[in-house]
Amino acid sequence: MPKIMICGRGGSGKSTLVTLLARALAERGKVLVVDTDESNLGLHKMLGLSTPAMTLMGCLGGKPAVREKLLASLQQKGDENTGFFADGLNLASLPPECTGGEWPLRFLRIGKIERSMEGCACPMGAVARSFLKQLRVDQDEWVLVDTEAGVEHFGRGVVEGVDLVVMVVDPSHEAILLADRAKALTAEAGKDFVAVLNKVDTATESFLRRELTAKGIPVRGAFGFSPEIMEANLTGNPLPAGNCREQVNELLASLSF
Repeated sequence: MPKIMICGRGGSGKSTLVTLLARALAERGKVLVVDTDESNLGLHKMLGLSTPAMTLMGCLGGKPAVREKLLASLQQKGDENTGFFADGLNLASLPPECTGGEWPLRFLRIGKIERSMEGCACPMGAVARSFLKQLRVDQDEWVLVDTEAGVEHFGRGVVEGVDLVVMVVDPSHEAILLADRAKALTAEAGKDFVAVLNKVDTATESFLRRELTAKGIPVRGAFGFSPEIMEANLTGNPLPAGNCREQVNELLASLSF
């Protein structure tokens, strides 16, 4: 079963889509939501899950230990491609201290910015790339990867460890430009790429579909603006369980799961 990376510009609705997909897929099997955004703090609340006791970076010894291993790999092999995890990594072998919730839906954070002036986020990107590449998923298991805004995760190679990239496109010219760039970067990595529209009405959906189709970007779903979701995001409550169920199921059907 696939590992799916959700990307888009800031505020487009990436975490909302991750939450809606996670809940729907959890009715079919096991779902692991992976938070690779070092500054996103509220995804677990949207999912209605507990915060893991530790980040995955913490389980590996923290940023200093990860940075040291990356430097050693660079000196020995001439690159930073290194495996942080033992062979056979799967959902059942995840450290319990760095996963929140209970199956069929669990939540894992790669790492967070803990202190001012702690340095770049490159070690977090390396851990995310290694984790997703080495993680094996079985039948009726899915991994949903929530990313930071923009395309930084492509530069860090996180896309190497996923099977599909889903771009959330909201009604803005910037979102169209970003989708075009993300499509090209996804193609370089040899992965499949689709778009999902969010916060659209009839007019903006038609416009975005036309613009994206002209750029060779397949649109697999569309969601309108939801006051219920907006209120839940504002108050820090879990997203409404039954919201957008029909659109989510149609999206999953179009992705051939």
